Amino acid sequence: MSKLSGIEIFVQVAETRSFSETAKQLGVSSSAVGKSIARLESRLSAQLFYRSTRSMTLTTEGAQYLERCRRILAEVESAELELMESHLAPQGQLKISLPFVDVIVLPLVGGFMQRYPQITLDIDMTDRMVDIIEEGFDAVIRTGTPVDSRLKSRFLGGYQRVIVASPDYLAQRGTPRHTSDLAQHACLLHKYPSTGRIEQWTGVPDASELPAAMVCNTNRVIIDATLKGLGIACLPEYQARSLLQEGKLTQVLPHLPAAENGYWALWPVSKHVTPKLRAFIDYLAAYFAENPLNAQPGVAIQGVSENCSTGLPME
Repeated sequence: MSKLSGIEIFVQVAETRSFSETAKQLGVSSSAVGKSIARLESRLSAQLFYRSTRSMTLTTEGAQYLERCRRILAEVESAELELMESHLAPQGQLKISLPFVDVIVLPLVGGFMQRYPQITLDIDMTDRMVDIIEEGFDAVIRTGTPVDSRLKSRFLGGYQRVIVASPDYLAQRGTPRHTSDLAQHACLLHKYPSTGRIEQWTGVPDASELPAAMVCNTNRVIIDATLKGLGIACLPEYQARSLLQEGKLTQVLPHLPAAENGYWALWPVSKHVTPKLRAFIDYLAAYFAENPLNAQPGVAIQGVSENCSTGLPME
């Protein structure tokens, strides 16, 4: 029996916790399953299961080995499917979650649908933090550095954050000249939905120490509150750009170097990279490359040219 077959049997036993059930699913005898596990434990010089007449549980070593084995089998399956599907055009349903940012999402979605009419998009477009794996998403776009080891990622592009307030607010409360002056103002803070951590402000060592008039996990609410003169906010420059140009907002402390953040595409490690998923990830990379969020004021967000190809790795 090959090593790969032994791994497949081990994973099946770990999931069913039963030799007989594994044997039934694989169409072999219970003794064959037991002998396979015994050979595997002998080769590894490690006990993988605690076994009794009534139960079977993984040992610590078994749990560690199981995680690696699942990855190996997923890679084998992915390689086989990739070869079989290499000649197929991207098609089918793609479930994605996108940030609720009009300037990014509207042209991105429209352009992708025009490019790939055989792909049906199932879009979750809210600022809630979805569970990518549990909710069955193929891919999502998120800000902040990825920390979930269950997900693969590709960096899409960076953007700057600027401190802003409405002219009415500044007329009533005064204009901060130094970051220390922010302690005397109503600050509208953004927190990451995934961690609850306060997003950093330009030039401020710890934004969580600022006096918070509001803490919110969506910039749409913060922008609305800022326009109504309820406080000072630190917003993505691409979201504040038109409001600054129209005079609805005023940049505060413009001499400070802008805080940097970025967007990432994320998808499950266990997810086979189908033609439709690869098409979407490649399109995202090309879109952000041609439409950098740090574009100069007045530069419109466009689509992705037909001849744009990223050639970036999927890891």
